[in-house]
Amino acid sequence: MASTHFGFKTVDEGEKAQRVRGVFDSVAPRYDVMNDLMSAGLHRLWKRYTITVANPQAGDQVLDIAGGTGDLSLAFARKVGPTGRVVHTDINEAMLREGRARLLDLGVVLPTMVCDAEKLPFASDSFDIVSVAFGLRNMTHKELALAEMHRTLKPGGKLLVLEFSRVAKPLEKAYDWYSFNVLPKLGRLVAGDEASYRYLAESIRMHPGQEELRQMMRGAGFGHVDVHNLSAGVVALHVGIKC
Repeated sequence: MASTHFGFKTVDEGEKAQRVRGVFDSVAPRYDVMNDLMSAGLHRLWKRYTITVANPQAGDQVLDIAGGTGDLSLAFARKVGPTGRVVHTDINEAMLREGRARLLDLGVVLPTMVCDAEKLPFASDSFDIVSVAFGLRNMTHKELALAEMHRTLKPGGKLLVLEFSRVAKPLEKAYDWYSFNVLPKLGRLVAGDEASYRYLAESIRMHPGQEELRQMMRGAGFGHVDVHNLSAGVVALHVGIKC
């Protein structure tokens, strides 16, 4: 069996999905609280910027991949209105359950599905917008997932990939210290799970940087890909247009 990365470890491809599932099963109940603590609330601004760039219109069909606790799904739903549709998906059932409960508490009812981004159960040319926020780095076959996202988009549709990326060089040492010293301790204190947040820091380093991901998206068929660096490159928003 072929091997792949799980953080800094090398594991069998079939083992990675199981390990990632274990991470998110563990962190799901405290996921939103930890996001606020880890990013000092900046993740909300990054997601708001993503919605602005996506520019969803009333009636649009939107697919939110790795939608987790539903931040983007909720924002998209408010923009597309009753004539549009937002499909809230995640491969992890525990995360999806947290998100669905949160959306229902806010009076928002969306189609919610457990599905694998590498084998999307949707027809080709179905969506005006596809989004994936902080989920691509956990996928085993990123090229396959990007090709599936391209397939399900309508011609002229947008893919928005919001993900941790390569921070600006002057900040690298401070960012590494924070990632490998502070994050695991926060995970232990708040979520009772140090190992999962050490994996988070490691998975960010193994994820393709800005230019490499741009080329991967071009390779998946996107004719034009813009890169928006946010917070000095801690996060990047890649926007691909399907020709």
